[in-house]
Amino acid sequence: MPRFLHTADWQIGKPYHWIEDPQKRARLQQERVNAVSRIAAAASDQNVDAVMVAGDLFDSSTVAPAVVMEVMEAIASIPCPVLVIPGNHDHGGAGGIWQRRDVQRQMRERCPNLQLLLQAEPQVIAEMVLLPCPLLRQRDSRSPADWLDSLNWSSLPHDQPRVVLAHGSVQGFGAEGQVNQLHHDRWPAEEVDYIALGDWHALTQLNPRAWYCGTPEPDRFPTTDHDQRSQVLLVDLKRQDIPEVTPIATGAMSWHRIEAKVSSGADLQRLKETIESCVQRKVGKDLLRVELSGQLSFQGHQQLQQHLQDLDQQLLHLRIRGLPRRRPEPGEFQTFLQRDDAPLIKGISKDLATELDDNSAQGPEHNDIDRAMLEEAMLELRRIVLEEAGDQEASCG
Repeated sequence: MPRFLHTADWQIGKPYHWIEDPQKRARLQQERVNAVSRIAAAASDQNVDAVMVAGDLFDSSTVAPAVVMEVMEAIASIPCPVLVIPGNHDHGGAGGIWQRRDVQRQMRERCPNLQLLLQAEPQVIAEMVLLPCPLLRQRDSRSPADWLDSLNWSSLPHDQPRVVLAHGSVQGFGAEGQVNQLHHDRWPAEEVDYIALGDWHALTQLNPRAWYCGTPEPDRFPTTDHDQRSQVLLVDLKRQDIPEVTPIATGAMSWHRIEAKVSSGADLQRLKETIESCVQRKVGKDLLRVELSGQLSFQGHQQLQQHLQDLDQQLLHLRIRGLPRRRPEPGEFQTFLQRDDAPLIKGISKDLATELDDNSAQGPEHNDIDRAMLEEAMLELRRIVLEEAGDQEASCG
């Protein structure tokens, strides 16, 4: 009963251009290489017969030679054959990374267990019939699995399980027009025992025999609560039987997405507790996307900003989408409206408060830019007055 690991979309060399801090960016890139060692550990622990990589082992044709060397060394530590097809990021044709001389030399010298499958033809490996569907172009209008439509299934060994290894999209599921499209429903169910797919980055089961394994290390924020990444699949296979498929976690970095409406001090405290439950006290291990709405007082808004600044230092990456509006509580701005000793400040404060009330009364469809400018002006006025009061207190002292 053959046993193997199904993995895909390592995308070694992913640039992460949107990470501004070069050290944090390098750490995230390195973790994709480190994931190969975790796959090697899983292969050893589970005593598998092979590791199958369903495309996109590399992110592009321009991955640095030093990174290629490190990856080949990590693959060599996998204690079984590593069967690889090229995907759209690392296609197998001219101009692709697998055609580079340094890559081919590193494969020969460092990891003889890596078998790059460039031919669309049946191969018997590790007591399985492997049906590889390599991508030889980045974008191909022909399906990389077209050859299976005319395959003489009776010519295959009848007692060995059959595995289709393919990279691409299926109809209604990430399909990009007619590019790199797979038609898994065309293949006779009784002839194929497992379909190992790559290209879709979240764990997805199409049917009991067809799976997208997702990425071993996540590369984006989750879109739903069921968006599962950071794993490989352990597959136990038997001819003409439903495969046993078990996810094995392999990720090191955690990506979180939080949406919250913050309109009070209690809401702000709940937001802090939610974030802490996700990232805890870890430093440099998490990426967080926060989507905020609501309305806070000046003081609450400043507390929120300070918390987000601290998080930005703690996390690998913090992405903020939206912020609560700033609206002074009566006590926060009333002092300025009563400044008989400073008529200019009193007049400006009154004008700003009136304009902000008029803006709010016109409803949410009114110009958010105007509202934001008014709030910013009020906040700046508050800062100037508080600084002035602080300077006066210091001079008296």
